[in-house]
Amino acid sequence: MPTVLLLHQMDKNEGAWTILPLMHDFSVTYSGNSSWIFFCEEDTRIHVVKLLETLRRYDKSKDFFLGKALHDDESTIIHHYAFSENPAVFKFPDFAAGWALSIPLVNKLAKRLTYDEPRRSDFTIDLKYEIALYIWEEGNGPHLTPVPEFCTEDFDSPKAAHCATTFINFLPVCGDPLKKTDILVAVKTCSKFHKERIPIVKKTWGGEAALIEYYSDRAEHSIPTIDLGVPNTERGHCAKTFAILGKFLNYSPSTIPWLVIVDDDTLISISRLRKLLSCYDPSEPVILGERYGYGLGSGGYSYITGGGGMVFSREAVRKLFYSKCKCYSNDAPDDMVIGMCFSGLGLAVTHSPLFHQARPMDYPKDYLSHQVPISFHKHWNVDPVKVYFSLLAPNIEELQDGSKHIRDDL
Repeated sequence: MPTVLLLHQMDKNEGAWTILPLMHDFSVTYSGNSSWIFFCEEDTRIHVVKLLETLRRYDKSKDFFLGKALHDDESTIIHHYAFSENPAVFKFPDFAAGWALSIPLVNKLAKRLTYDEPRRSDFTIDLKYEIALYIWEEGNGPHLTPVPEFCTEDFDSPKAAHCATTFINFLPVCGDPLKKTDILVAVKTCSKFHKERIPIVKKTWGGEAALIEYYSDRAEHSIPTIDLGVPNTERGHCAKTFAILGKFLNYSPSTIPWLVIVDDDTLISISRLRKLLSCYDPSEPVILGERYGYGLGSGGYSYITGGGGMVFSREAVRKLFYSKCKCYSNDAPDDMVIGMCFSGLGLAVTHSPLFHQARPMDYPKDYLSHQVPISFHKHWNVDPVKVYFSLLAPNIEELQDGSKHIRDDL
């Protein structure tokens, strides 16, 4: 049987999730007794016999990078508008289907990472894309080889008969959804967007939230907004976010275990979030959302990117404030400062791919097809009302308190 490794247990620094820093360990430990390193997500299901049969089709002595291929339909900000003339030309793996590296390729990557140039960017934004880009090495390395047996169909789908891997295509639920009053939603806004963006919040997801507050640089009773006494900044918003965190900790009822901070152009499904949060214990320091990384190859930190929504347990907020960690300026990037603070406390942020920093069109359609998304971000060149009601609004089944897909393994 294959050896099973859990990445979060492999490396003491928090950059293990970016995978490339582990290539040296993979090379040293497994190059003498293994042919492939196969990666998958926690919800990927593997038919081991079919997987081994599939891998035997490829020459293990050569540099192979195998996976289910994704591509951009149009150039996107999360990929820095790369390959803008033909975005579909560059393929990268869908991690949900699993992906594999031959040991010779692992050895080459380990050597390159040790002796050659570092990665070009300090940021880790879309890991699956960035790994493929690094392996490709501007044409000097292998392209991704599409493997039809690496699938994201649901495991009981008739379409999955040939598949070596499948994926659990439903929202994780570990019990009854949280009560609406267990979540306080804080919307960051400013006076120039009161008329443009707040009506969209109220027309879409705002009605899902029992407890919602709008924090601004000006009090406007017709909304109503709350003036935090913090001047608005063009970027960063660190002082505003820390003021919201402080208000939640010191002035909101202690019976509210969760705080969600979103932008005024975030689109979010509160009903799905209530189900997802049934898998987490608010007495633990939890910060949840879409994880990015900064400087992880050289002692950096992970953080939850703010546009897709940042979810905090009350205990996480308490630990943050007792640490005395603060903004270095009012317009410092709030999400990155919070990530740096949690890293200093030795507390890991929790990633969920169901939160999205960008718009639906910024992600491959095939990637979104096996998700039950919780959030998207930005109104630019999209109809946000249409996005909400087509991709995020609860349907009749989701509005039911129970679920036939109860997770008992979390």
